[in-house]
Amino acid sequence: MNDHIQPDGSDAHEHDHGALGDVEYAEFMELAAEEGFDLEDVEGAIEAAGHGPLPVLAVVGRPNVGKSTLVNRIIGRREAVVEDKPGVTRDRVTYEAEWAGRRFKVVDTGGWEQDVFGIDASVAAQAEFAIDAADAVVFVVDAKVGATDTDEAVVRLLRKAGKPVVLCANKVDGPSGEADAAYLWNLGLGEPHPVSALHGRGTGDMLDAVLEALPEAPEQSFGGAGLGGPRRIALIGRPNVGKSSLLNKVAGEERVVVNELAGTTRDPVDELIELGGVTWKFVDTAGIRKRVHLQQGADYYASLRTAAAVEKAEVAVILIDASESISVQDQRIVTMAVEAGRAIVLAFNKWDTLDEERRYYLEREIETELGQVSWAPRVNVSARTGRHMEKLVPAIETALAGWETRVPTGRLNAFLGELVAAHPHPIRGGKQPRILFGTQAGTKPPRFVLFASGFIEAGYRRFIERRLREEFGFEGTPIHISVRVREKRGAKKK
Repeated sequence: MNDHIQPDGSDAHEHDHGALGDVEYAEFMELAAEEGFDLEDVEGAIEAAGHGPLPVLAVVGRPNVGKSTLVNRIIGRREAVVEDKPGVTRDRVTYEAEWAGRRFKVVDTGGWEQDVFGIDASVAAQAEFAIDAADAVVFVVDAKVGATDTDEAVVRLLRKAGKPVVLCANKVDGPSGEADAAYLWNLGLGEPHPVSALHGRGTGDMLDAVLEALPEAPEQSFGGAGLGGPRRIALIGRPNVGKSSLLNKVAGEERVVVNELAGTTRDPVDELIELGGVTWKFVDTAGIRKRVHLQQGADYYASLRTAAAVEKAEVAVILIDASESISVQDQRIVTMAVEAGRAIVLAFNKWDTLDEERRYYLEREIETELGQVSWAPRVNVSARTGRHMEKLVPAIETALAGWETRVPTGRLNAFLGELVAAHPHPIRGGKQPRILFGTQAGTKPPRFVLFASGFIEAGYRRFIERRLREEFGFEGTPIHISVRVREKRGAKKK
């Protein structure tokens, strides 16, 4: 089902109500008013869930220029770890921020510890990925130090990427420092915005410039039935689980290099392959070995590019070596795909090597270690012999169908009414919160907003998700559920 076409036949881009058509939206708002909800709050909740991904702002620069301090200032709380030495930030960390009524994501990046390529190359690799994944970039430079050779290298990456850039001249604590900031015009990135991330000086003007650079909503980076172009399928997994062999088998020819040596694939390899009369774009990725910040050299670069490939895909086919125990790394890869909001297919490779005992224990492992994705279609294949390869595309199509499924608001509320009546929320503190009504505000993946009379516990939310899957399918896709609680009447007026 395509979320661009509404039940009433209108186009999604004619209004700003997520996946709701104009008629459905009007009926929903009338229901919200009857239940005593603030209509602005309801509208904001639908918009937040319905717009899909928020625009992404990457904060980049060399180590110890104050990126994490600036991120804390932007998000309005001390979340990013800050210390007066380089290399404190290691993983890329994403936060939600709001300025002048607009929401966006901020990606805090940082200099890693020195690896075999040196710290400059490490920072450049981090910046390259962050820039590629972002809709706009804040480039932070230490105004007291001025532009260094490393800063110049990042500038070259920014020019190559062609993304909008806001130049932040940090550590300008007073008028005397503004002269230092002016020298940064020489970088050729436009006006440097003098800022003190530590004290907040100048950050408002910089954020105004950020909003001008950010799109209202980021473009979808993948194709699809509604957008034209082949569907993008990322093959991901640990090294040496058979991703390249699987791609070659699906293609029917040797498209990519295969070797028993783990880590043969370094860059994501895109291949257009026709299966069942449909053209698919399969992306073979490098194996993800361990946490990104613990890697060095080529493995580090490969993991960044693999993560970018998943973000741009619609379906993640996660290959797992059935002959080995399911590892923590397998679980981490599954989590990465779920958090990215991709449709998911689990492919257990090397099935032809399993004896009956191993198959028994594997089933137990799947139940305990991969219970969080029990909704994902599963195929047991052999990339070496081609066993059950014909089942891969139907599993992908099933996952895509679930990813794009939308439940009309009326049908959803009838389901919620029956569910709450049969299985009410447990009483807590003498009160029993109720789900009053809800709507599906978006797809790819499905995103629901539920409106309640009180706080809904995590266990009950999981119960609702499980029943949604039983009733409407959603096979192969994560589901996002947000809950808005009704404020007491008149609370806002006080």
